[in-house]
Amino acid sequence: MRTESSNRPIMPVVPEPFALIVGRMGDGGEAGFMGALRRMGLRPETVTTKDMRAEAPLVRVRFGSTSALIGRASADTLDLADPLHPATSQLAPRLDETWRDVGRVWAVIPEAEGSLDTAGDMAVRLREFFKAMVLLIDLFDASHIFWTPARLWTDAPQFRDAIAEMLASGMPPVLHLVAFRRSDAPGGGAIVRTRGLALFGGQEIEGRIPVGWTVAEMVRRLARLALDILLNGPVAAPRRLRGLDPGEWVSLTPVADEADGSGTVRVEFGSDL
Repeated sequence: MRTESSNRPIMPVVPEPFALIVGRMGDGGEAGFMGALRRMGLRPETVTTKDMRAEAPLVRVRFGSTSALIGRASADTLDLADPLHPATSQLAPRLDETWRDVGRVWAVIPEAEGSLDTAGDMAVRLREFFKAMVLLIDLFDASHIFWTPARLWTDAPQFRDAIAEMLASGMPPVLHLVAFRRSDAPGGGAIVRTRGLALFGGQEIEGRIPVGWTVAEMVRRLARLALDILLNGPVAAPRRLRGLDPGEWVSLTPVADEADGSGTVRVEFGSDL
């Protein structure tokens, strides 16, 4: 590992994200589904495209300049999203035991448009994708959303409201797009690390929880830093900032993995009082 002290942003390869919607098609079956998509202005068409993340047939929908594929989630995708797996995060009421039933879980896969090799490009494209997701949440009467870059289940109505707020205020719904994972730290104590932030800013955030802090207090501060990266881009050089409480400070140190270019911002909190 090395400290990144230049002005060059740390930009690892951006993975292709997709979402899962837990809901129902409705009483009209396939024909009613396609008709509902048309009434929403999504211009649906059945395609022969094959994708391991969803079962055929797939439907392509278009929203503005963005297109996405919709299909019933494959068995492998359902395994990936298993809410009982210890690697899965949840910001929603637990799914009931019938969540995997046929026709309940739909994969929504944004289609790439040309070569998008920066987190900034991805953020612009996904803004339009999320607009389409809001319509699909209503169509499916969705209860839960799974966002794959964060491996995170969230409440679908809350996700919809958060996207609406983003479109009105410009504030990204960081808690719905980024997971905050606690783990034991070497030598004792605990750390919290983000998952899914690198999709938008090229970096994840990691910090040791100070003695006496709860996980919620740590997440509140890391979410603020994650929001800054979402809005302003990656941390390119070491910085020291004021914290949330009087006398509190936070030190940010970006580091990059020379093997794969992945970036991490090491965070340390302290107080002058």
